[in-house]
Amino acid sequence: QVQLVESGGGLVQAGDSLSLSCLYFGSVFNKYAMGWFRQAPGKEREFVAAISWNGGETGYADSVKGRFIISRDNPKNTAYLHMSSLKPEDTAVYYCAADSYGVGTPSDAYDYDYWGRGTQVTVSS
Repeated sequence: QVQLVESGGGLVQAGDSLSLSCLYFGSVFNKYAMGWFRQAPGKEREFVAAISWNGGETGYADSVKGRFIISRDNPKNTAYLHMSSLKPEDTAVYYCAADSYGVGTPSDAYDYDYWGRGTQVTVSS
């Protein structure tokens, strides 16, 4: 079936940049819209960013707009989240997810069919 594996998390200081990768294993990657979500301790999982199947559309949470960029490389079966100007409140486990509908940039977790296990991002002040 489909498997998603995130990588790139770590401990950084406020103001630093960090890039996450999500490697897709399965059938046709380029039919899926891809999303990034995050969950901080004691909080619900929240939408961060999403990208349509061909990269033509992107969407962002207001909290990360202008600081995070989502992208994808379909031949490499990989989605990316480049994060800059990181803040302590960005600290969370970051998850990538795949939506088989493919079109648009869904922000609702229920739209996604497959999830990775997450990668920890910690931003110190």
